[in-house]
Amino acid sequence: MGLHEHWLTVDGHRYEVAALTPPGVMADAPVLVFLHEGLGCVALWRDFPARLAARTGLPAFLYSRLGYGRSDPGARPLPLDYHTPEALAVLPAILRTAGIARPILIGHSDGGTIALLNAAAHITPPPLAIVTLAAHVFNEEITIAGIERTKEAFATAGLRDRLRRYHGENVDGAFHGWCDAWLDPAFRDWNIEAALPAIACPVLVMQGEADPYGSPRQVAAICAGAAGHAEPALLPGLGHAPHLEAPEEVARRIADFLARQRVIGAR
Repeated sequence: MGLHEHWLTVDGHRYEVAALTPPGVMADAPVLVFLHEGLGCVALWRDFPARLAARTGLPAFLYSRLGYGRSDPGARPLPLDYHTPEALAVLPAILRTAGIARPILIGHSDGGTIALLNAAAHITPPPLAIVTLAAHVFNEEITIAGIERTKEAFATAGLRDRLRRYHGENVDGAFHGWCDAWLDPAFRDWNIEAALPAIACPVLVMQGEADPYGSPRQVAAICAGAAGHAEPALLPGLGHAPHLEAPEEVARRIADFLARQRVIGAR
């Protein structure tokens, strides 16, 4: 069961996308939609979408945002509210173009923030559930310190070369779009907690306890703010990418959550 990679044109822009459909899936089944982090893309999810599709029996859909992976370049610099247009305009347009009417949003870091904002806006198609992996709803000192270390690694420690394998000519725009926004002094007070009470769908809030980019305060804020069922999952010994560090455990937890919330049938 492998990913089928192709292109999707939305509003005149070409997006790198990938899809996977397990055998025997019903035509109206929910779809796992993967939203990548600030330095991510389709390829950097590695085999986790296939693992979760196998666990849940659901199709998976991934795309790289503009300026990431092999998607068309995006406008840079990013606006400081860049999560909001992605959540309210880009993501709904991609889902409609792809024919996805019943999404389950799986968002890593920035992707988790985008998922939360999308659910809060009640835009068609609405998510049946959300899973966040290391999402942020406000900026904090641990985040700034982590990004400053990553900026140094990009300049001096070979991180640019490693990221170039995935982003190609997009690499500098991808990195600086994310890094420069988060380190902008005007971004220090960024906070989306006011949007959380509008979220009615179930939310699984996952984060590694050793995440160098965020504290457990992020998990607590999401769970306290969301109006619907919000379940915390702090994972001991894991960092910013728990789905890559412990993929089987994370896939199992997500599948169990979706079954408990009756978003999918028990397996």
